[in-house]
Amino acid sequence: MTKHTAQSASGTSRTPAEHFDVVAIGAGPFNLGFAALAEPLQDLSLAVLEADDHFAWHPGMMLEGAHLQVPFMADLVTMADPTSRYSFLNYLKQHGRIYPFYIRENFYALRNEYSNYLAWAAEELSSVRFGHRVMQASYANGRYLLLVLTNRGMTTISADRLVIGTGSQPYVPPIANEAAQATGRLVHSSRYVFSRPELLSADGERPKVVTVLGSGQSAAEIFLDLLQHLPQEDHLVWATRSNRFFPLEYTKLTLEMTSPEYIDHFHALPMRRRDELSARHKGLYKGINADLIDEIHEQLYQRSVHGRPPVHLRTGCTATAIEAGSGTAEDALQVTLRHEDDHRQLRFGTDTWCWPPATAPGPRTSSPASTRGCAGCRTGGWMWTATMRWVCTRTFSCRTPNCTPMGSPPRTWAWAHTATRCC
Repeated sequence: MTKHTAQSASGTSRTPAEHFDVVAIGAGPFNLGFAALAEPLQDLSLAVLEADDHFAWHPGMMLEGAHLQVPFMADLVTMADPTSRYSFLNYLKQHGRIYPFYIRENFYALRNEYSNYLAWAAEELSSVRFGHRVMQASYANGRYLLLVLTNRGMTTISADRLVIGTGSQPYVPPIANEAAQATGRLVHSSRYVFSRPELLSADGERPKVVTVLGSGQSAAEIFLDLLQHLPQEDHLVWATRSNRFFPLEYTKLTLEMTSPEYIDHFHALPMRRRDELSARHKGLYKGINADLIDEIHEQLYQRSVHGRPPVHLRTGCTATAIEAGSGTAEDALQVTLRHEDDHRQLRFGTDTWCWPPATAPGPRTSSPASTRGCAGCRTGGWMWTATMRWVCTRTFSCRTPNCTPMGSPPRTWAWAHTATRCC
């Protein structure tokens, strides 16, 4: 049950207007799953605070026909509680779509339908609050104190536990100088759908050049979409520092490594050994669906029937510089690639440069700005490695041992977005 205390007329008093056992920042899939599983617990009070006024999940990558890389059972709740009313199957049932989904005989939900499912769950969950932006977080006297901006003004909320699920933010790497950024021709995957009409337009006196960087699922989806819809005369470049376009490892015996038993084994290992194993495990979560690779090859083959198409695939190439060109339409951006085998450099002009989240210049995950000044959180309550990574427990909480008096609750902060990567 929510515990209330007095609030000042201005709504900005340091005395919290509400207190919860747990406050989760961000209404993404992790925190929605947390809220759905926590809802039946009568003795746990929870608030999920989302800055945006409505739910949106990767709207810039809602390409027609794109689907999830994991089966629908990996929804918000099913693997933990198959009886929960917040399952994907119940969403289908409530919307009269369970029979069409069954007849489809495909375990991989369409991305736009899954987004609709998440939005439905967010609306159904009473703990989710949209239009609540956390401006500041502090820790004192065994509680977190949050300063929150709502459409009615500032308010304060306190919590015993804090869960961060704010996701990642697009990051422009230093290789793209300020002049290049000022051209407006750098398109992150999170904005691809919104930039797509201009990218696919046939306007201009010469063929365009569009460059896609990276070799993960997002880059492959963007490349295929451009391959299918760019004007035939336009040039399309796909470059990656990887030595080939790796498929996602998805064989059944390999998937056994996602079991709770293997995760228990992994977390019991020393950090150095975990790092060694993590380097080998990239194929489990970084790669392209095999059917997508096949579709790309089929499209390339069909394009080659009538002659060599203006499509260029460059593997083993690291982008070292993205610069503004001469300022003319014919020279919008200059890209420099370095081949990792012979160190030769390739320099060419491009009209647009697209990059997805899985590449080095993709979004970086960090603690939200509202928590960076939190003395009790940032340095006193959470543990860091020498390489500035969170030290997580088996439950993905980050805590400092022996930092609280005997008998009082430990300072616990759970990192939602990269829980399986930072440990």
